[in-house]
Amino acid sequence: MTAGPSSTSGAQGETPKPGEHARVLSEILAERIRRGGPISFAEFMRECLYHPVHGYYSRTSARRFGDYYTSVDVHPIFGRLLARQFAEMWELLSSPRPFTVVESGAGVGRLAGHILDFSARELPEFYSALEYVAVERSVERRAEHSARLAVHAAAGRSTSAGEIPRAISAGCIFSNELLDALPVHRVVIQKGSLQEIYVGFDGGRFIEVPGKPSMPALEQYFHEQRITLEDGQQAEVCFEACDWIENAGRALGRGFVLTIDYGHEARALYDAHHNRGTLLAYRDHTVSENILDAPGEQDLTSHVNFTAMDLWGRRAGLVRTGLVTQSQFLVALGRANEFGDLYDPAQTEMEKLRARLLLKNLIHPEGLGEKFQVLIQHKGITTPSLTGLSGY
Repeated sequence: MTAGPSSTSGAQGETPKPGEHARVLSEILAERIRRGGPISFAEFMRECLYHPVHGYYSRTSARRFGDYYTSVDVHPIFGRLLARQFAEMWELLSSPRPFTVVESGAGVGRLAGHILDFSARELPEFYSALEYVAVERSVERRAEHSARLAVHAAAGRSTSAGEIPRAISAGCIFSNELLDALPVHRVVIQKGSLQEIYVGFDGGRFIEVPGKPSMPALEQYFHEQRITLEDGQQAEVCFEACDWIENAGRALGRGFVLTIDYGHEARALYDAHHNRGTLLAYRDHTVSENILDAPGEQDLTSHVNFTAMDLWGRRAGLVRTGLVTQSQFLVALGRANEFGDLYDPAQTEMEKLRARLLLKNLIHPEGLGEKFQVLIQHKGITTPSLTGLSGY
């Protein structure tokens, strides 16, 4: 059980200069296709993002920030309000010690730093019970977040890990913009039949190659959710996200799983508005549908299916607590003290004004507020009432 998928192959050596990633990784993938035939898009995407040398997420954080920014980068209020929600969860579980908060896909630790710094300053009783596990597969980024969280590690409140703990007595496992970057299979309906879209290589470029599904589970996935795709419609299936939520539920004794990501419930995700699926490529703050271009040089994402997260979570004992937009979640948590957590000590009025403007980007429907959904599931506690879901 990990923070993200691992690469299973590929040449390793010195990290090439920016611009060489696509050339080298293209050669690796093209040779694999020449030897064994077209590969699933899930395999292609896994290498593009997670190849240990040439994958997009093997690049430095500074380069990745040049392609997109997240809620964490907007303002520390995002992490501060999450800390408020975690503290409430702790109280609902009768204040266990320790209370383990596991961040899956912690990156370089920005969000962990915001949560821990705020908890230490404003929630000392909760902080004294907190065991924060920052999970990140990348050794390089794990070294960065370990340095960033050194003060909290020294206080016994934070640890760094490559995998989620196998057993968590009481706590919350959460992810922020992790599941949308997990590898997906692509499918299309052709003449009433489900076909998988593979990746081939011809004429010096990667191409789409439809063929028989690589596994029966692809058809079963849609059948189980009562989804019927129209002829010509494309869609994605992310089994790794399903595995992630099921494994998270099995690791958790009592507590919550909190998932923040792009996505919809199945009926909205697979409707006519998404006839070409939801896969997109991000590069230099530009979005495109050229998902086969420049392997390793661009981010690839697809929307999360929250219905699947619900169904697969149930298999591990997780019960749906609620699903709201990020805007609803943050506003519900912030209005308790009129967003007083937005401000730092001794801020000037101009700095406070800037903070309020940044907050709007997190909660405004045209900003990040309506693009992200927050799914909370619980286990070992009966019908909990959470402030973040109070508008649900």
